[in-house]
Amino acid sequence: MKAPFDFVIEPKGNRYNNTKKVGNKDLILNTEVYNHQFVNREAIVKSIPTAYKTKIKPGDTIIVHHNVFRRWHNQYGEERNSRSYFDENTYLVKPDQIFLYKRNNKWKATEGYCFVQPIKQRDKLKPGEEEECIGVVKYTDGVNNISDLVGFTPFSTYEFVIDGKRLYRVLNKFITIKYEYEGNEEAYNPSWAQGS
Repeated sequence: MKAPFDFVIEPKGNRYNNTKKVGNKDLILNTEVYNHQFVNREAIVKSIPTAYKTKIKPGDTIIVHHNVFRRWHNQYGEERNSRSYFDENTYLVKPDQIFLYKRNNKWKATEGYCFVQPIKQRDKLKPGEEEECIGVVKYTDGVNNISDLVGFTPFSTYEFVIDGKRLYRVLNKFITIKYEYEGNEEAYNPSWAQGS
């Protein structure tokens, strides 16, 4: 199946990532459809749009918007699938719903985005465990360099857990400064992100 303007994808695993292995048992972390944090965001590309060129290829693993696989309830309380739903293993997504793709075990951000890992708070007098609006670039579309220490505008991030690391998706236009990398910056990755 091919679509002129959409990527045809299938979820990698289930629609929701709401269980965790504890010993030899599965612990259910969430049973509701509302919480976006438990929606699966990984998918495999089945086919690419025929109307334009893209760097993403069939077989690539991609990270998509949380609403792609999500179910919701309408005003009558009836459970519905997202606009992207075609069947249980096939979804149609627009390019702006894809943020990261993986080929040959290497992640690459789609055009306009980078993924930044927050760093631990360096000033003992400031509250919180991580520096606000500062992080290290982990994945990029090429506009920023990997390992750059950057600052970004408040409220311009969206949280993802990629390969057990909590990262922020940031539009390149919201990266406001590149700091001199001192080398003593320590990544902040909370324990809850490591088991994902």
